Amino acid sequence: MTPLDASRVRRQGPAHVVLFSLFSLATVIHQGGGARAATEAPLPPAPAPAAAATPNGVARLSLTESLGLFLKQNLDLLIAKYGIETSKGQQITARLLPNPVLQVGNVASFTQGNTIATTGGITSQVQQLFEIAGKRGYRIESAGYGVQSSEAEFEDAVRQLSFAVKDAYFRVQLAQRRLALAEENRDRFARILDVNTIRFKKGYIAEIDLIRIRLQMVDFQSQVIAAIQEAESARADLRQLLRISAGTKLELTTELDYRRVDPDIAKLRSTAVQARPDIRAKRASFSQREADLKLAKAYRYPDVTVGAGYAVQGPRGPDNQQMALLNFGVPLPLFNRNQGGIVQAEVAVQAAQADLDKTINQAENEVDVAYHNLLQSRRLVEAYLSGVLDDARATFTIVERAYERGGATILDLLDAARTSRTIQQNFIEALFSYQHNLFQLESAVGQEVAS
Repeated sequence: MTPLDASRVRRQGPAHVVLFSLFSLATVIHQGGGARAATEAPLPPAPAPAAAATPNGVARLSLTESLGLFLKQNLDLLIAKYGIETSKGQQITARLLPNPVLQVGNVASFTQGNTIATTGGITSQVQQLFEIAGKRGYRIESAGYGVQSSEAEFEDAVRQLSFAVKDAYFRVQLAQRRLALAEENRDRFARILDVNTIRFKKGYIAEIDLIRIRLQMVDFQSQVIAAIQEAESARADLRQLLRISAGTKLELTTELDYRRVDPDIAKLRSTAVQARPDIRAKRASFSQREADLKLAKAYRYPDVTVGAGYAVQGPRGPDNQQMALLNFGVPLPLFNRNQGGIVQAEVAVQAAQADLDKTINQAENEVDVAYHNLLQSRRLVEAYLSGVLDDARATFTIVERAYERGGATILDLLDAARTSRTIQQNFIEALFSYQHNLFQLESAVGQEVAS
């Protein structure tokens, strides 16, 4: 981190300092909350940097680098979209005092032969509104919660979009694994086809057996083509998320591997309720509605206006030549005591509480579903790794050797090839499903799930 980055980070809000420490690549935003945020000027949006690529147009990215690049490329857009700066502007406005009012007037007498030229006077007065019952403090409190809510909503957007980046990243790896498997099967059957073409010419096998091998070879070749198309489509989706040009070739370095995790569901639920940014946003919104209710109740008490001035008049009146003015004004709350505003604020508090309860319930259910999906996918992956995968590969090899010695038919060989391919492809799908469910659980909890 450069000195410039460090100085900019110190001016950020709490939510973005957290993001910077997690990804070390977030762009700068202002300090959220407190008097300092009210006085700092908005920072201009930073230009989006280009993706790092080698001179030959190849970008090598790990999963962490992909997430960092995504945040760096899209952070300013997200800030503008979720209105953090707008909330900070409202916070600045809430801290401002009412402007004083300057009044300048003219007085004169027009009776008993007097005119404005002989009896005119000029009065000047400054009036200041003083808010009582803590109205300004409640406005500041409400605006502060508004900033916290906007920042938490921004973090929630990063949470959800980070899951999309992770999912897109490993979809590319899934397509690569499928392609590698299809190419392996195609090349293996290409060798079998070459050998059996020679055997057919020598009369060792029937033509129908050779035709069946050719048909299977075409099937494997079609799988290779489909896998190539799937891989290209997955790379395009990832490039679009990372804002990388179409001419840049992606090389992903984080492999689709199995990493066993065994989380505690009770701890996950507790962490989600405390840490998920959408819940923190709803809590801040609820606190803001409560502050608005206190402000609405404070409006029952009228504000006081105090004025002071000075009058300079001519030598003949109408009053003394120089007079000081002092007045005091207050509305009489006989009819309007903000009854409607209080009712609206009370309803808003109830709605915010219901929204918070709904979000908490939704988060707990998302954690529960993601947790059980992870357990099921983990059980399936471990079943494959316990020997099923090796057995499928070994069976194909055994049947292939038996076929070469005449101990198995072509139908046995084709059946073993299809079984081996299906088992290996299902394992790849199960491995991706496990990784997907793990990311889904981390997104539901709101933080990384440790092993």
